[in-house]
Amino acid sequence: MVNWGNCRPQLWNQDHWELAKAYMPRGQAGVKGAELCDASALLNLLNFCSHFNYVDQHCVREVIRCRNELMHSCEMRVCDQWMRRYQVSIQQLLQQFTHLPEVAAAGQQILEMLAVDLSVLVPGVDRVDGSLLEGVEPISQWEADLLRERLQELLTDTDTQDTEELLRLRDFLLANRDLSDQFSSELQTITSMETQMRRRGRE
Repeated sequence: MVNWGNCRPQLWNQDHWELAKAYMPRGQAGVKGAELCDASALLNLLNFCSHFNYVDQHCVREVIRCRNELMHSCEMRVCDQWMRRYQVSIQQLLQQFTHLPEVAAAGQQILEMLAVDLSVLVPGVDRVDGSLLEGVEPISQWEADLLRERLQELLTDTDTQDTEELLRLRDFLLANRDLSDQFSSELQTITSMETQMRRRGRE
């Protein structure tokens, strides 16, 4: 799998990053370094590039599988058992890179984050003893980042675009005023795409 639009092949012999982007999902052309990449891009690089054959590919694919399960869930809800399985898969992948100080430091931060209770309580939906919980944020920043990442994937990869999932995510965002403000540009893009599809349907 090579995404030619991500990179400039004429620079491969002098800029390894241009070659790395060829193994990433579409939409990475303007990304200038690994620190600016999302998780999906880096995981795809590890999975598809033969340079990383020394890495246990089962560990890579397990993290990808867990990530996709979460990213493809409109409700962004997982059980405790799933979180434990995800933590184990992350740990096993990180162990492949213990020789890199930067990865070791980032790995510790990741594990600390996974140990935090990330349960989300939505006002008007979640109640305790029949009473509405006041002052609870409807969605965490961590979940908002995951949601934004998934939206960007869906909006960028037009060849395999899942229109139904896009519309479900739109409805989810519109149902939450804070999220609809936070994702206003993505919502405008989805609305524009829906309008174009309706026009094509009438032609």
